[in-house]
Amino acid sequence: MKVLEGSVAAPNAKVAVAIARFNSFINESLLEGAIDALKRIGQVKDENITIVRTPGAYELPLVARRLAESKKFDAIVALGTVIRGGTAHFEYVAGEASSGLGKVAMDAEIPVAFGVLTTENIEQAIERAGTKAGNKGAEAALTALEMVNLIQQIDAA
Repeated sequence: MKVLEGSVAAPNAKVAVAIARFNSFINESLLEGAIDALKRIGQVKDENITIVRTPGAYELPLVARRLAESKKFDAIVALGTVIRGGTAHFEYVAGEASSGLGKVAMDAEIPVAFGVLTTENIEQAIERAGTKAGNKGAEAALTALEMVNLIQQIDAA
């Protein structure tokens, strides 16, 4: 029986991190976690990490698509925060970001890690950006690296 499983060490991986500016006080913590995980755990070199800033989470799928189409990256990490408010805006932005990023991954056949927080309130966002609930940016970065390695194994099998 053959078992394929990716690891998070990917020192030669080229990774794009697309990060939304809206809610930057949360997103910058996600970015710090992602960069730390890529470099410290994944052993990715500085020169292999590209950071791209978008206005908000809604714009992440288009930017991820362009990054994927460039064929310059092995994986994309998408970071952002959408906090529920008093209108339906949350559902539209969170839904489009989620489905759009998933579509990019499937169409371009490249790992697109979903590091977009979708929370009920600011406290939940803060908890997921490096306090009580860990750092979801770091988790997304490690997911991207694991997927890079797993896809390489599948292609070689």
